[in-house]
Amino acid sequence: MIVVEISEEKKIQITAPSTGKKIANDIFPNRLNDIIAIKIGDEIWDLSREINSPTNISFVFRGDEEALEILRHDAAHVMAEAVQELYPNTQVTIGPVIENGFYYDFAREKPFSLEELERIEKKMHEIVDRDEVIEREVWKRDEGIEFFNNKGELFKSEIISSIPDSEEISVYKQGNFIDLCKGPHLPSTKHLGDGFKLLKVAGAYWRGDHNQPMLQRIYGTAWRNKKELRLYLTQLEEAEKRDHRLLGKNMGLFHFQPEAPGAVFWHNKGWNLFQNLIDFMRKKQNEAGYVEINTPDIMDKSLWETSGHWGKFGENMFTTEAKEDRVYALKPMNCPGHIQVFKQGLKSYRDLPLKFSEFGKVHRYEPSGALHGLMRVRAFTQDDAHIFCTEDQITEECVEVCNLILEIYKDFGFENVHIKFSDRPNKRVGNDVIWDKSEKALMTAINATGLPYTINSGEGAFYGPKIEFVLRDAIGRDWQCGTLQVDLNLPELLKANYIGEDGKKHRPVMIHRALFGSIERFIGILIEHYSGNLPLWLAPTQIVIATITSDSDNYALEIDKLLKSKNLKVEVDLRNEKIGYKIREHSLAKIPLIYSVGEREKNNRTVSVRRLGSKKTESISIDEAINSVLNQIR
Repeated sequence: MIVVEISEEKKIQITAPSTGKKIANDIFPNRLNDIIAIKIGDEIWDLSREINSPTNISFVFRGDEEALEILRHDAAHVMAEAVQELYPNTQVTIGPVIENGFYYDFAREKPFSLEELERIEKKMHEIVDRDEVIEREVWKRDEGIEFFNNKGELFKSEIISSIPDSEEISVYKQGNFIDLCKGPHLPSTKHLGDGFKLLKVAGAYWRGDHNQPMLQRIYGTAWRNKKELRLYLTQLEEAEKRDHRLLGKNMGLFHFQPEAPGAVFWHNKGWNLFQNLIDFMRKKQNEAGYVEINTPDIMDKSLWETSGHWGKFGENMFTTEAKEDRVYALKPMNCPGHIQVFKQGLKSYRDLPLKFSEFGKVHRYEPSGALHGLMRVRAFTQDDAHIFCTEDQITEECVEVCNLILEIYKDFGFENVHIKFSDRPNKRVGNDVIWDKSEKALMTAINATGLPYTINSGEGAFYGPKIEFVLRDAIGRDWQCGTLQVDLNLPELLKANYIGEDGKKHRPVMIHRALFGSIERFIGILIEHYSGNLPLWLAPTQIVIATITSDSDNYALEIDKLLKSKNLKVEVDLRNEKIGYKIREHSLAKIPLIYSVGEREKNNRTVSVRRLGSKKTESISIDEAINSVLNQIR
């Protein structure tokens, strides 16, 4: 007999060996269909795995957040089984869980058609209805290589060959389908239910390497039930309407082209929007005591080696070799440059906190398949800042940053903000003593704000723990934007000092802070959040004055001059086109206000105002129009 602990209050004795299914049957006999896995400590196991020693256990119910990853993992396997039943000569490769869904890559010469996707999805429902038992087996490494080689699954045998000899090889069986997998999985295919749908097909290189074979990737989504699936599909439809790439084109903001992958070509209106954000942030930072600096885009490789960035990000950094045979790197971050500015001249404790800000362009190599409009680029601008302070100042400075971030998000219409605390990652610089101190300091600071937060274990920066600020947009999607990090490592690595009250040298604490994160990405989020209907104060063009007849051209130009004298962003449309055509075109470009002027308006000294999203027009005096706009943007 062995003892397993269900909770602090409840312990039971079981006969070894036992399984999660047997224990669940004893404790929750009426909820067996709702239990999909068991947790042994922090590790999730299949219900069928044997338990042979005393342990803490809990159950994963279908309604738990953790259940989604298991359901999506099983959906990928069921899809792979369906593909091989329908198209026996197709090789399966890898099929991971991703945000909101899953995918599986297949080796197949002919791309899957939409009709074939429908056939595969139908077959998946058949496999679910067959209620195939899902079984786990542990194989020897050589046994696995031989099996998949004989089966013609060369990609699977390649994966096994890359696994260290010391690691266990596990496979899962369901029906006639066998797949290499760590698990965990559902007890049977029936437990997957009907809350899944296949979405699209794309090409993908094996292991992300363009020198490797091109595979066919099928994307799908899976949820606990059909209701959750319908809600997500509705969200996808709405997201498609709000796609910033389409809206950005219609609004004349930016474009991309193959000669500069992952880099933005900003048009005049888009650049105006970009500068609006910078002007807004610059004002906020000036009020908060930041001083703005600028650091080089290219610096010698040696600096990045010393800072630890080369070891962490080297493979994702762009480098160039100059004629003097030195290796330079485009900066992926601004922080080492800010330390170099801090080190110029003697700093005293009286100078602290010292707050440096920079709208710094950074470059990071992202695989071409991961690039996505403004949301995922290779060149972007960070609204970066670093606060150099003493250990005694950490809490106060972090609280101020948190309040500033939330205030700014509110100004942009984001009031639903989720906060995550991320502690030390596996790959990091510095020793555990420094990390203990950094994590304690940041935890004290976030507790001092009184703000709710969740723990995001192991997701801190390589030099320090961090707080992440996650925005929820108008259609319920989450976007990670701002970050706050406490860093005791980089000042040590780059030898930054200040003179303390005792007259001795001390290392400053370095607080990293970004509010938008990436300005490019934040613009993409804003466009999709507002569906292009940006707030009047933020719009790159606030008003278009459109003439009805050419007789009113001079009147339109007069109004244009008057509005611009009030620092309003105005365009004049004097084209010889019908007013209905002009209004449709400017509405498509998401112009907040359209002033139509003709003979009547000229004679009455009025404008006919049409607001974006409305089919009504309102005739008001020029003074009323100006005052109305100014009141909206103050």
